[in-house]
Amino acid sequence: MVIYVNGKALHDGNGSKERPFRHIQEAARIAAPGDEVLVAPGVYREYVNPAQGGTEDARITYRSEVPLGAVITGAELIQDWKPLEGGIWVTRVRNSIFGDYNPYTTLVYGDWYFATPDKHTGCVWLNDQALYETSSLEECRAGKVYECSWDPENSTRKWFAEQDEETNETVIYANFQGADPTKEKVEITVRRECFLPAEEGRGYITVDGFNINKAATTWAPPAAYQDGMIGPHWSKGWIIENCEIWGSKCAGISLGRYYDPENSNYFTTEHLKSPTQMERDSVCRGQAYGWLKENIGSHIIRNCNIHHCEQGGIIGRMGGVFSVIEDNHIHHINNMMELGGAEIAGIKMHAAIDVIIRRNHIHHCTMGVWCDWEAQGTRISQNLLHDNMRPAFAEQLKGGMMSQDVFVEVGHGPTLIDNNILLSDVSLRVATQGVAMVHNLICGAFTCVGGGTGWRYTPYHMPHSTKVMGFMTILHGDDRFYNNIFVQKYPAEPFVVKRDSREGVDTENREVGTAVWDEYPTYDEWISQFQIGQMPDMGKLEDVHLNGKLPVWCGGNAYFDGAKAWKKEEHNLVDNKDGVKVELVEKDGRYSLDTNVYDYLGNFSGDMIDTDTLGKAFEPMEAYENPDGTPIVFDDDYLGGHRGVTVIPGPFASAEDAKKQLF
Repeated sequence: MVIYVNGKALHDGNGSKERPFRHIQEAARIAAPGDEVLVAPGVYREYVNPAQGGTEDARITYRSEVPLGAVITGAELIQDWKPLEGGIWVTRVRNSIFGDYNPYTTLVYGDWYFATPDKHTGCVWLNDQALYETSSLEECRAGKVYECSWDPENSTRKWFAEQDEETNETVIYANFQGADPTKEKVEITVRRECFLPAEEGRGYITVDGFNINKAATTWAPPAAYQDGMIGPHWSKGWIIENCEIWGSKCAGISLGRYYDPENSNYFTTEHLKSPTQMERDSVCRGQAYGWLKENIGSHIIRNCNIHHCEQGGIIGRMGGVFSVIEDNHIHHINNMMELGGAEIAGIKMHAAIDVIIRRNHIHHCTMGVWCDWEAQGTRISQNLLHDNMRPAFAEQLKGGMMSQDVFVEVGHGPTLIDNNILLSDVSLRVATQGVAMVHNLICGAFTCVGGGTGWRYTPYHMPHSTKVMGFMTILHGDDRFYNNIFVQKYPAEPFVVKRDSREGVDTENREVGTAVWDEYPTYDEWISQFQIGQMPDMGKLEDVHLNGKLPVWCGGNAYFDGAKAWKKEEHNLVDNKDGVKVELVEKDGRYSLDTNVYDYLGNFSGDMIDTDTLGKAFEPMEAYENPDGTPIVFDDDYLGGHRGVTVIPGPFASAEDAKKQLF
């Protein structure tokens, strides 16, 4: 059955084509497996809470009749502004409009939030541009540039809110920098979410072609309820496609965790168990909440434009397992720099078990992709990442995070990163083990090699399953690097950054290449410690088991302009002559590379890499293979082109392919 919605209909109806509903939520109350909800163009200022899910064979589909023509927003227009002295405007909003959730009394805070918790989940918008919150009316009136913003020009527009207890109203002051709010489109964020089931287990829903924006979402840490403007809320089989998703205070899309009242921001509220211990609890307690492949995950997010969210574009702990995130444009995430903490990225996934992240264009984010804890069977492939780095003019927010294209943290692998173009000044922050990098173009450094993990015992799982196989701390190593191109595009001097959750600074590596693994053993050196063929001496092996570095494999890589090779790599090309150029060119919204790096390769080539070459990640004893257990042969390049008998390093099968349009 097709259920029709048209917000411009003369009267509310019954969902028929002749008498459509005026609200999407009316359709969401009755939509049953196999139904399609067809929504006409218009602005729908409502929260959509599907009452039912579909089934694997009979999905419920919500579709915008005109692509991006139907807008679901968590904001309301405010036209009753009064001028005050000093260029300030003021409006009053009755708190009854907020129900039991007032975004102007709700602070952004929780586990792993490191910045000062002085920002609220609400926001004021001028012509779809977010204003910056201040802590006082005086600061609002001053309208100074916010020194941490990536967009300083717009950071002078400010807002401040306070409560009038006598009238039960929220009083909002705004500095629009000369704009007249009675003549412009001014909105305030009112609703917490836009399209997200209140109940768990509403699976097999498709959301196609909507513009979803401006929600007062809350901070979404891994051991708490994780909301977003849209998301499946602990269910299976959603498809979110062809949507524009933007303007979330925190997360755009949530593929988040179950709600567990006994483990929800426990560290922040109780200060007892460490937050890392609560993450281990979260994984183990998940079994009681149905964390199995047949119940949870297997979502698809594709062909979406996700931007201007202040925590993350896509966020998820455990609920995103077995999912595919593909062909999305994810950009300008956390650029306001009002929020800071360990959950910020274009894509931030915990336990990305068998998650495929491919063919995405990710740029101008504090971080591009962050796979935290249990990136097991995760594959990051054929993505373009660039400008995921703090601008030189922007101050680092205290509590804000370091920047890089990809961050893989406290996992045991196998994590596969192949056929990507990584153009920011840090390509991979690698506080983990069990990573394989194959056929990438790498213009940034590796940071945090051998550090950043402490005593963080981390789960690993039975292959292609959520079932816990064991726990182990991170030994580091167990990494593979084959057929990559490394270019020292940025200065090689160490970079100093403020620590996120403690006082002091850290010095980060900026030298490109695999030389940061120089002190790690080859496989033969490593295996010789274990007295193979003899009666083992458990006492002598204790230090190897608990503290020993795992081996590294390297081959077929090319290093240019000062990029440095692992000293034990036997087959590589090192060319330290200046003159290699790698530039991203944008024209009419299309991107291509301007590079001469392939002119320097000469006749150098490597071997064809496959699953057998890469072997198995040490702790889970799992191969670098497809989610269905079939092997991978890396004979497809960044564009999907075929690699033949001559295998050159980098993401392209030939120098000619490198000249083609990337996005």
